[in-house]
Parts: sequence; C-alpha cells; structure tokens
Amino acid sequence: MTALVLATAAFAVNFWAWALLSPLGPVYKELFGLSATAVAVLVAAPVVVGSLGRMVLGALTDRYGGRLVFGVASLAGVVPVLFLAFADSYPTLLAGGIVLGITGATFAIGVPFVNGWFPPERRGLALGVFGMGNIGTAISGFATPWLAAQWGRGTPFFAVAVALAATGVVFLLVGRNAPGTAPATEPFLTRFMRAARLRVTRELAAMYALTFGGFVAFGVYLPLYLKAVYGLTVPDAAARAAGFVVLATLARPVGGWLADRVGGANVLAAVLAAVVACALIVSFAPGMTQATVGFLSMAAALGLGNGAVFGILGRAVPASMVGSATGVVGAAGGLGGFLPPIVMGLIYQATASYAIGLMLLAVMAFGALVYCWFVLRETAA
Repeated sequence: MTALVLATAAFAVNFWAWALLSPLGPVYKELFGLSATAVAVLVAAPVVVGSLGRMVLGALTDRYGGRLVFGVASLAGVVPVLFLAFADSYPTLLAGGIVLGITGATFAIGVPFVNGWFPPERRGLALGVFGMGNIGTAISGFATPWLAAQWGRGTPFFAVAVALAATGVVFLLVGRNAPGTAPATEPFLTRFMRAARLRVTRELAAMYALTFGGFVAFGVYLPLYLKAVYGLTVPDAAARAAGFVVLATLARPVGGWLADRVGGANVLAAVLAAVVACALIVSFAPGMTQATVGFLSMAAALGLGNGAVFGILGRAVPASMVGSATGVVGAAGGLGGFLPPIVMGLIYQATASYAIGLMLLAVMAFGALVYCWFVLRETAA
C-alpha cells in the first residue's frame, strides 16, 4: 500500500508539472499575440515528448527498477519547470515545454512499479488507483491560473519545482521495488520490440490512444474551447476543465475494478458507445447545461476506459515486459492527446467552429467500438 500511495502522489506532482502550460494558454495568447494554432502547439508540445519518453522510461524501469527511475525523473523535471518560470517569448516557452514532457513520461514508471506489488486479480484496481495521479492536471487547472493571478506568472512554476524536488528525494529515500523484482537483462531495443510485437499491446495502444488521448486533449484544450464557444472567463473555463479532469480521474479506478470483475473489453465497449453519443451531442454546441452534462459524461466514460485498458494489460502481459508494454501503450495514449488540440485549432481557424473536430471524435470512437465488440472481447477474454 505504501508503494501505491507513494507512486500515485509522485505521479500527481509530475502531472501537475506536465500540465502547467495549458491553464495559462489564454494568457500567453494575449501576452504574445499568438494564433489559435500557435497556442495549440504550445500546450501540446509537452504531450508529444511525454508520450515518446514513456517508451524510454518504461524500458529503463524494467532494467533499473521504479524507485531509482521515478526519483531521478522527478528531479530532472525541476530543470524545465524553472526554465519556464523565466521564459519571456514564444520560442523559449516552446523549448521549455518540449523538455517539460519528461514529467508526463513518468506514467510508464509507475505502472510496472505498482504492478509488481499486487496479484493479478487486484492489479486492475491498483493500477486504476495509481492512474488517479491524473488529478495533477486538475490541480494545475485550479491552482496554476490562481497562483499566477495572485503572485505573478512565475509563481506556479516555482511551487511545482519545489514539489518535484521533494518528490524525487522522498522516492529515492522511501521507495522500494516489489520483492522478487528481477532487472531485465536484454538490450532496450530487443525488449521494446518484443513488447510491441504482442498483439494485445498493439490493441491496447489503439484503445488508449482514444481514451487517454481524449482525456489529455480535452484537459489541455477545453479552457480554450469554453472561452471561444461560450465566452467564459479564463479562470471559469480553467475551473470547468479541471472538473472534467477530476471526474475522469475518479472514474479510472472504477474502470480498473470493473475490468477485474466483468472483463476489461466489456467495459471498453460500453465506454466507447458513451463517447460516441457524448461527442455527437457536444458537437452541436448546445446550451451550457447540456454541454456540461455531455462533457462530464464523456469524462466519466474516458476515465473508465483508461482504467480498463490497464486492467487488461496487467493480466495479459508477462511481468518482465510490463514496463516496456506500458511504454508502448502509454506513448500511444499521449500521442492521441497531442494531435487533437492541433486539429481542433486548425479546424476552428478555418471554420470558426469546433463541430467537425468533435464529429471526427465520434466517428473514431464508433470504429473502435466495432473492433472492441467483435475482436478485442475475444482475444482479451
């Protein structure tokens, strides 16, 4: 239990760091006169680096253990956070955001670290609880704009830098790898390719690209969307987006728990059906009440789906390959969150509407639903 609490807390701090730029996107837009596309690239930059970095950190965790890798990665995250505190132009913000991606890559450390402490029948719930570290995104949504407004734009960066440093030190001093954890001895590329060749890894990567990708995309882009479509203030839009993240985060362990009991593929099928319906509803920009219900329902569905994916992975992938497989699946999820904000920005710039982008989400979710129902339910049973 200590390992689970420690990993979840460390993940939350790193995710707060990873999401620092998104709540301040509207501020940077006005401060530097940025286009919608430029802001979308800025807030998405940490996402793509964090996604690709998961493949590396997952493999390093298989080799050196979660205690060392999580501690060092958290300490390394202090550097880009402090750099961003003093960034005074779009190029410097973009450069800092790219390096900041390392904090989002820590997800691939926590999954194998936690997985080793629990038996197969409890891994779905345990990994779902660990996934609640996503709450760091919500913390950022609430706290980052407030700290910046009260004490200056650099304040949230200084606060997160201190939290990351403390996290890294505590993890190195208190963290322990699960008993019996054996370090992988094969070269990185060999382990990565073996994990990537597993059919279940590829299937879960595709599902996670949609469920977690949707979570990340809305988490980083919803403030801009709500401000543009409904005319909300920056703090109000950021707070509502944080509510989306909170609900998705709370639903994640429930998804893992359900996967332990009724099967992850069954949970995913229900989730994808809900995403199709919600995406279609919000694509018509209904009144605020209907939009709120639609987005929050989608948040719950995406959270359940995220938990279900790793409920399947924890059982279906050999223990020695969990880190590498998590890197592949996690990278797909992160990349799934990188492209939609850019696409949404381009679509809005061209049409002054987000309807087409949301309808594309519904189409993709429907395709995934068909595959999940007719194929994944059989192979992941």
